[in-house]
Amino acid sequence: MKIGIIGCGLIGTKRADSISKLDRIKYIYDINKQRSKMLSKKTGAKISSSIKDILESDIDAVFIATTHNTLSDITLSAIKKHKHVLVEKPGSCESKELKKIISLSKKNNVIVKVGFNHRFHPAILKAKSIIEKNNLGEILFIRGMYGHGGRVGYENEWRCNKEISGGGELLDQGSHLIDLSLWFMGKLKVDYKLLPTYFWDTKVEDNCFLSLKNKKNNVAWLHASWTEWKNCFSFEIYTKKAKFMISGLGGSYGKEKLTYYKMLPKMGPPISKEWEFGPEDISWKNEFRDFKKSIKNNSRPCGDAQDAFNALKLIEDIYEN
Repeated sequence: MKIGIIGCGLIGTKRADSISKLDRIKYIYDINKQRSKMLSKKTGAKISSSIKDILESDIDAVFIATTHNTLSDITLSAIKKHKHVLVEKPGSCESKELKKIISLSKKNNVIVKVGFNHRFHPAILKAKSIIEKNNLGEILFIRGMYGHGGRVGYENEWRCNKEISGGGELLDQGSHLIDLSLWFMGKLKVDYKLLPTYFWDTKVEDNCFLSLKNKKNNVAWLHASWTEWKNCFSFEIYTKKAKFMISGLGGSYGKEKLTYYKMLPKMGPPISKEWEFGPEDISWKNEFRDFKKSIKNNSRPCGDAQDAFNALKLIEDIYEN
């Protein structure tokens, strides 16, 4: 597959690193010429003079890793040129734009995948597989935490500028927690929310505390934070017969682990089994394989524009309530 990359920063580079040896990064573009040069040197890709040039080239697919405010416009332009798209989450700042993407991608028969790479962490995939293959009862509740502490000058970065980012920590790391909760539990609505700004001198929230629930009052209790002074990821899933505890994402978030606790008929201490993963973060490679498989089979990818719409519509409800 011949691939173009629009946005050559940290995430664009991770996407470039994720492709298989059978595929090729052919063209890249970034408004920051230095970033373009660095990724070109690493991949051997040609630096394009514009986004238009990339989309009019002979590539099969494009990775879009730009700021949130430009994601949907570039995606729509790519679909019009019949290019398959892997666009970073949240896919757009507005759910109505994702509706246009869904409609046009169906019309032009192209695959659009939204980059929710957390679905593809091995601990998450393992837990999902065990739940689907075993009769463990319905999911009673989920408890998730995700956060980092930023860095000096973080309040001046684009993520803290609502006109560019579309929102604060809710849209940033909170969207991953929301997407995972929807993936495991299905449709959810807002039960409680608190979006404070505790530390950073910014007009967007630096923390979000959420309670989301389904029709049965099963709850996803979530907290995402830019004031988590030690990077943290924790995602716990409780069913009637088991508990799954996922912690760490590798790197500064700590070793990725899954602990599976299975209840005994007489209750008491459960049977437990633990898996450790890493040290490499393979979620990006797993996600690319899913994207490529979807293109080959003309099938729905895991985490598509409809999934992004569902997450973003819920996020809009949280902001508006």
